[in-house]
Amino acid sequence: MNTNNNERLWERIEQLNTIGIALSAEHHTPRLLEMILLGAKEITQADGGSIYRVSKVKKEVQLEIMRTDSLDFAMGGTTGIPVSQKPIPLFLEEGRPNDRFVVTTAVLQKKTIAIADTYTTKAFDFSGTREFDIKNSYRSCSFLTIPMRNHEDDVIGVLQLINAKDGETGEVIAFTDADQHLAQSLASQAAMALTNQRLIDEQKKLFNAFIKLIASAIDEKSPYTGAHCERVPILTKMLAEAADRAQEGVFKDFSLTEAHYYELDVASWLHDCGKITTPEYVMDKATKLETIVDRIDTVCERIEILKRDAKVVMQRQIIESQQQGDKSNVQIYEAQYKKRLMQLSGDQVFLRKCNSGGEFMRPEDQARVQHIGAYTWVDEQGDERQLLSGDEIENLCISKGTLNERERKVINNHVSATIKMLDSLPFPKALKNVPQYAGSHHECPNGSGYPNKLSGDAFAIPGRIMAIADIFEALTDTSRPYKKGMPLSKELAILEQMKNDNKIDADLLGLFVSEKIYLDYATCYLSAEQIDVA
Repeated sequence: MNTNNNERLWERIEQLNTIGIALSAEHHTPRLLEMILLGAKEITQADGGSIYRVSKVKKEVQLEIMRTDSLDFAMGGTTGIPVSQKPIPLFLEEGRPNDRFVVTTAVLQKKTIAIADTYTTKAFDFSGTREFDIKNSYRSCSFLTIPMRNHEDDVIGVLQLINAKDGETGEVIAFTDADQHLAQSLASQAAMALTNQRLIDEQKKLFNAFIKLIASAIDEKSPYTGAHCERVPILTKMLAEAADRAQEGVFKDFSLTEAHYYELDVASWLHDCGKITTPEYVMDKATKLETIVDRIDTVCERIEILKRDAKVVMQRQIIESQQQGDKSNVQIYEAQYKKRLMQLSGDQVFLRKCNSGGEFMRPEDQARVQHIGAYTWVDEQGDERQLLSGDEIENLCISKGTLNERERKVINNHVSATIKMLDSLPFPKALKNVPQYAGSHHECPNGSGYPNKLSGDAFAIPGRIMAIADIFEALTDTSRPYKKGMPLSKELAILEQMKNDNKIDADLLGLFVSEKIYLDYATCYLSAEQIDVA
């Protein structure tokens, strides 16, 4: 071997090392396949080549990527041009190995096959190659087909190189032994890289399926949370993308990589995982007086007793008056009874309305509840009691929603539980912020949120995005037990008020409205009745 050949060989070995290092750093499968093929073509000076993936389940080989330099032809990989070739079965219908084609034979026999000239060999069916050549005025002559075997000696793919070229003349020649050894070495490294990437992809799929399983379990825990854990990630991504697109203003320097988007997506899927610890009777509390049953019916029964007692009083007054020979007061007693009956019926309607909960309860309505609660009635034992107990008055006077202070602390604790659960997991570096983002969706810019009262830079933008997504989804949800799904106009008004109170990020809400994210979401996920603004 002369000096020039030695130098060229060392150059090719160095190329092989460089390609091997690059393969270990690439984690995007289409780019990885592309790097393998381009690297193999470079060290063998091949004009064209292909990579096939092997499916053990389907028992077939599928063309994934193809390149031919002299034709400027590229398909698969990162080109965006889909591969049109149908999969090739490894076995024929009768179960016999498909040894008609060089690529399937390389897989089945786990061996490299070198062919000097496809137009003179009779060993394999090259009819498809002939069609390609005729169509493209090309001549596919020399072939080097190498099975890519993993650590378990399973063939996971095939590297196929076409038309080696003489380095000086450019003429098509047969692949040399050196070409074969170098390409086999690259194929071995490539198989390892593809196997590692496949394992990473499979672990990621498992991880994603697991977090979605947790989210669906939370939603299934209560019939009223619907698809909350599924829809918050959708809204979060929509708002994050809008901030990422911004070319001016507050978000002009805000940008998210693919890894950042994934981290935020994981956090938004897991933002309510702490609700696994929340008792159902709190999560599902549909009315203010609900425990095992809704106690409003018991309260109304007591008022029915007061109605009965009022009638008894009226009848006694009339009888006593008649016994005294005075009938002049009968109409007065009847009028007093009717007035009392109307008052008690009105009280029943009022208390039922209060019991349903809402976004706000007026102080005067709370005062009326306390006034009604002070009525007295006589129970079955003959004891005089207040119409409403202290607990019933407290619950009926809840100003927002259906939860009292104790219950709200229980439900608010789900965020602390979320943080505690997620902090206990060994998240990789790329997902290190998941606990922080997931645990801050109930924080407020003014520091009044929970559980950590974050504000300023401590309340990161991804957390602020998720906070708006969580609130908006909850307002639009039609399945909550304590309220109806609101129309967009009311939802936006509530968000505007929260912005004025510095409870949500003003700039993000401005983006949410100006980019009409609310409308894009509503079009896909809300009923037509809720979409009352454009």
